[in-house]
Amino acid sequence: MTKKPTSLAAELTSFITPFRIDGSRKFHLASQKTGEKGGLDKGEGEKIIEANRKRLSDFQEKLYAQDRWSLLIIFQGMDAAGKDSAIKAVFEGVNPQGCEVTSFKVPTSHELDHDFMWRTTVALPERGRIGIFNRSYYEECLVTRVHPAILAKQKIPPKLVTKNIWRERFEDIAAFERYLSRQGTVILKFFLNVSKKEQRARFLDRLEQPAKNWKFSMNDISERGYWARYQAVYQDIVRHTSAPLAPWFVVPADHKWFARVVIGSVIVSALDGLNLRFPRVDKVSQEEFAKVREALEQEGSRGVRKPARGKQANDKRAKGEPVKGKQIESAAK
Repeated sequence: MTKKPTSLAAELTSFITPFRIDGSRKFHLASQKTGEKGGLDKGEGEKIIEANRKRLSDFQEKLYAQDRWSLLIIFQGMDAAGKDSAIKAVFEGVNPQGCEVTSFKVPTSHELDHDFMWRTTVALPERGRIGIFNRSYYEECLVTRVHPAILAKQKIPPKLVTKNIWRERFEDIAAFERYLSRQGTVILKFFLNVSKKEQRARFLDRLEQPAKNWKFSMNDISERGYWARYQAVYQDIVRHTSAPLAPWFVVPADHKWFARVVIGSVIVSALDGLNLRFPRVDKVSQEEFAKVREALEQEGSRGVRKPARGKQANDKRAKGEPVKGKQIESAAK
């Protein structure tokens, strides 16, 4: 009996389901293992990563051609969690024409003259494209909450800055993501969950390797001092903004290769679920294409001239090949 082929979703589910948080269950960040490897070794993981790259490239081409859906991918995580390297590794080989990465750093004075979601809203992906946010509007519920002084610089009318501001922002974000999903934007949110111990090791690596010194900032060390606070706020964010149409994926990030297995699997599974297809050409266009093809073929046949018969014979003699047709008598005869 022929074995039924396994669907892509079934093949990848063990790298997706354990890490998906969609509001259907209580979430505790402390219960999430940062060193998980999914029963794989690195060699097996690399094979899955490469397979997902090929799948992603294929899906992205169809997404772009169909021009109906868009994909918004959000990466959040502590410093040195591996956001930059994950984006580079997972999207290697994807056509840059249909994919754009936007990194959000400290807001500029111009950005502070707008609402907290303005700068990310203008960077949303168009239909048919993939938009990747390296940090996002979630920073305005994270850093500003850990450092309240930053909130004071956002020019919000004082009477609106109440004890409920974080709950209100969660509500606004949830409504915004629900709106986007209803317009055809698929939202995937990744929190790269790295341990404090692994962060320390990566900081030391950056200091020891001259080529990585540029990645290090003294601010990284000062923010590390707020580790417990950041973890509590991240837990609150995931709890209040997880939804079936905009789930969080809490990705074990101590092993970068496994984080990439999870991220790539989530993305290709989501795209697979969209039933993407290249657009079909209507009957009228097919008839026009047939006429154009015929004209091009005729143009090609007119452009090829057959060599003269005498020249053909001489060419064959030069190659030692027999000459068909009338035999030419030798000079001796």
